[in-house]
Amino acid sequence: MIPPVVDASWLAEHPEAVLADVRYYLDGRSAAEAYASGHLPGAVRIDMDTVLASPASAAEGRHPLPAPAAFAVGLSTAGIGDDTPVVAYDDAGGAMAARLVWLLRMLGHDTALLDGGLAAWEGELTQEAPTPSSGMFTVREWPTEALATIDDAATGEFVIDARAGERYRGESEPIDPRPGHIPGAHSYPLTGNLAPDGRFLTPEALRERFAAVSDASRVISYCGSGVTACHNLIAMEYAGLGRGRLYPGSWSQWSATDRPAATGE
Repeated sequence: MIPPVVDASWLAEHPEAVLADVRYYLDGRSAAEAYASGHLPGAVRIDMDTVLASPASAAEGRHPLPAPAAFAVGLSTAGIGDDTPVVAYDDAGGAMAARLVWLLRMLGHDTALLDGGLAAWEGELTQEAPTPSSGMFTVREWPTEALATIDDAATGEFVIDARAGERYRGESEPIDPRPGHIPGAHSYPLTGNLAPDGRFLTPEALRERFAAVSDASRVISYCGSGVTACHNLIAMEYAGLGRGRLYPGSWSQWSATDRPAATGE
């Protein structure tokens, strides 16, 4: 497989790759309007709510995994087939685009994050939407070994929380039913994977950040709704630590139950 993080020079050497714009906002801004106002040349737009997630519910959280058929249709419509390499980006250091990258890599598909995303792009943006070529992405079930249930998250050997520190500590909770974190979980805000310029730290620096992790397969990653948690999973794989598991329901599911919530450090 291709590396989980690539830069613009890699993209220039692989014109067969499809660029995917996966911008998404929690503050009410429209990702569709952002795409229309300017995107990387040739990039198709992949919608978070309809392609990368199923409808929200208290039982499954704010961004349950998409139904495999809906995911396949969304990618096929965007011109992405079974053998199409995909490079995804956003304007949030990969926090949102990591969801697409993780889902595809979980299925064994060649895909990567564009390091630095929109902010690192040195060329011109365009308002012209491409006409995707015909793609045929096969419907495949999500591999259970790559995912963690709510019970797994409660008993996992090493559970990490990708949210900002204030949300982990319970000082602020602007979205979900209750503040706090899963008891026993460790705080690893996704922003710690990035250098000041918004690009990923080197694999060596990421190994130092995840020094407590010798093998990512024992790690369960979660966040608010299972989207930004993928960033930590990508970072660990980029660091050469292997692949961890995603808890898709994340805090939005956990906090809607009567399970205990921890606060503080």
